[in-house]
Amino acid sequence: MQTTFLVIGGVGIVVLALSLLIGDVFHLGHPDAAGPFSIPAVAGFIGAFGFSAAIVAGFTDSRSLPALVGAIAALPTAWLATRLARMAINMRTDATPTQQDMIGTTGVVVTPITEGGYGEVRVSLGGQPVKLSARADKPIPLGARIFVIEATSSTSVIVEETPL
Repeated sequence: MQTTFLVIGGVGIVVLALSLLIGDVFHLGHPDAAGPFSIPAVAGFIGAFGFSAAIVAGFTDSRSLPALVGAIAALPTAWLATRLARMAINMRTDATPTQQDMIGTTGVVVTPITEGGYGEVRVSLGGQPVKLSARADKPIPLGARIFVIEATSSTSVIVEETPL
């Protein structure tokens, strides 16, 4: 009987893993579903039921007690899975940086900017280092500090050298 409950718990884990890994590919469940019959809730219920019932079955010879304890443990687990899924769906995130966000950033030259040509600069955009193609009115040497004055595309900027 303990093996049966362990298999049931394992099925819950497999359902949850599949919903996380390939759920979007096959559109398993509604993407905004975080209700009592959502995939995370059902998987949490099945997993908690199986594993908690297996633990109890290992300590008793009763046939009904493991299922009862499994159901009692599974209900709060399903509720918690629903709450966590709802929190993840409604989580606030920062806005994606745009081309206009590059204007006014400072950085450093990583490939020298030649006269009339391009070089490369590294700036921090949204807290992440970004390497961009750069042009300037005059040559700027490797390692020089720069200031972005215009963003001509999402990967190219016009810069000027700033004093140390």
